[in-house]
Amino acid sequence: MQDRQYLVRAAAYDGLVRAFAIDSTAVVEELRCRHGTDPAVTAAIGRVATGALLFGAMLKESDHLVTIRVQGDGPAGTILASANGAGGVRGLVENPRPDVEQAAGGKLNVAGVVGRNGFLTVTRDLGLRQPYSSTVELVSGEIGDDLAYYLARSEQIPSAVGIGVFVQADGAVEAAGGYIVQVMPGLDDADTVSLEEAIRRLPHPTAMLRAGETPEEILGRVFPAGYEVLERKPVRFDCPCSKERAERALVLLGAPTLEEMRGEQGGREYSELVCQFCKEKYRFTLAELDALIETARAAG
Repeated sequence: MQDRQYLVRAAAYDGLVRAFAIDSTAVVEELRCRHGTDPAVTAAIGRVATGALLFGAMLKESDHLVTIRVQGDGPAGTILASANGAGGVRGLVENPRPDVEQAAGGKLNVAGVVGRNGFLTVTRDLGLRQPYSSTVELVSGEIGDDLAYYLARSEQIPSAVGIGVFVQADGAVEAAGGYIVQVMPGLDDADTVSLEEAIRRLPHPTAMLRAGETPEEILGRVFPAGYEVLERKPVRFDCPCSKERAERALVLLGAPTLEEMRGEQGGREYSELVCQFCKEKYRFTLAELDALIETARAAG
């Protein structure tokens, strides 16, 4: 599945339309495996992660970050994905296996696990003093509609967003991906109508991906007269956590908290810290905890 994880950034109509298309199947499958999500939650976190990767393709620098946080009133709780400009993404979900019907109306019950009321927040960290955040209300809980609403309302860019995740009967991800098409000021009415009709005729993103279509072929449906590929890049699950980062996080908790943690070990010879994004486990021996307590004390 390694070839099923890349993104295309393109332009058409003399640069007045920009577009992004992605096959994120392998990435979403890895998220499912790491978090042990039920099918509807797999689709939800997969759509958020795919959206984050598409938004990440708009970043100018590889180390810039964009984070999409969905806080709906559904039983899955907070869903979050963070992508960088280099095509890396990680994500988490508060409740990966909620007690809810997994399907509704013949499709995965994404809005049922996300909730139809709540907020979507996009935060961009561009290496400046403070990240920039903007929040809109959820309009459907289906994620794609919510991202399109965000782009139109918060960034005032007319955008068509199509994102999907197809989950097999055994829970594995068969297809995930989608597209964003954005119209810049200056496109004439006739071209706008032609573009809208082409997008309206598109099959569902996962139908195209399951049929073997590539991101380039999806864009070919949108722009039958042709388009310019500006960039192709691989996308991947990427969590920058490490034991060293975990140590720094523990020191920031302060000596009293670390002393309490050490006292709760009982007969165990180590303490364990789990990254909520990738589920990697980091073990700290009692001697290592003692050293971190001394570091925290010295830091004041």
